[in-house]
Amino acid sequence: MNVNSLEIQNFRNIENIKIEPCDTVNIIYGENAQGKTNLLEALWLFTGCRSFRGSKEKEMILFDENLVSKDFSKLSMNFSDNNRNHSAEFLLSDKKKVIYDGIEHNSSSIFFGEFLGIIFAPQHLNLVKGGPSERRKFINQALCQLRPKYSNVLTDFNKILEQRNALLKDVSHHSELLATLDIWDERLALYSAIIITQRLRYLSELEPFIKDIYFGISSGKEKIGISYDSVITIKNDDVEILKEEILKELQKTRKEDIINGTTSIGPHRDDILITLDGLPVKNFGSQGQQRSCALSLKLAEAAVIKKITGKQPVAFLDDVMSELDASRQDYILNHIDGWQVFITCCDPSSILKSKTGKIFEIKGGKLCSST
Repeated sequence: MNVNSLEIQNFRNIENIKIEPCDTVNIIYGENAQGKTNLLEALWLFTGCRSFRGSKEKEMILFDENLVSKDFSKLSMNFSDNNRNHSAEFLLSDKKKVIYDGIEHNSSSIFFGEFLGIIFAPQHLNLVKGGPSERRKFINQALCQLRPKYSNVLTDFNKILEQRNALLKDVSHHSELLATLDIWDERLALYSAIIITQRLRYLSELEPFIKDIYFGISSGKEKIGISYDSVITIKNDDVEILKEEILKELQKTRKEDIINGTTSIGPHRDDILITLDGLPVKNFGSQGQQRSCALSLKLAEAAVIKKITGKQPVAFLDDVMSELDASRQDYILNHIDGWQVFITCCDPSSILKSKTGKIFEIKGGKLCSST
């Protein structure tokens, strides 16, 4: 899978840039706040996932010198997948327009499973250091790319959860509504079981890859472990059995949920436990160990994509290689050899000295040079 061309108009601080990357290593360099990460963000949006910076789409439209927003932002990309060429377009204005191979769609989720990529940026250290929501986001995003229907299940689950929480708040004032909780519990239990099952199966695919990769990064100094951490006792990954278990737990916690006005169990409360030699790396790991674990997660994510889909995802590395020593850089680069990769940095001479590829210099949101 390769990006053949990208054109950006009025996106962040970029007024107009067009690049034609090579199919190996593409280095995007320049001083801080010049637009390097903006270029990666533009590419990443074509995976169908939200911005890895957590930004709203309206915030991505360029402001002019008078701090007045432009009328639109347009992203156009051509990419190839197994010798087939595709065109994709985003138009951000008052209303978002998405076009894939000439056909207009209402949602960017059309790109789930079509354009595959992995992103690693400094904030992804929160996969290890941050709270459970960061790790849930990681696994949800990975599953959306691999199994596009998972996105629909997740959307439906969140709607059901919102409805149940609203009902929990109303029940304390309108006891006649209590009977309707059974209906919402049934639906919540089903969607919870589907989500948890998909997550468990994904982690079973991820586990051997992350163990192998971390062993290489750390030179075998520690053993990494990864497991699903749920408030529900999970005996197996059968959806129907798990649904019944969740229903029982919802009954047990109903009184507490009504008092608090919120649902206390379910996949929205679960976590992924990452350990080194049996100890939680979040609490006991050094900065270097935490960074190595996060990198291992991302490389393992790519390996699972390749195994399941047969497609090699595009790698986006945002200003992270310079934080690694030479041996860790070499290990990472060996794992992305043969991929198309985009790497941002301030000084290209410090990275990939012996590698072939293309180098793009970005300054003030403009492409200054390409070699």
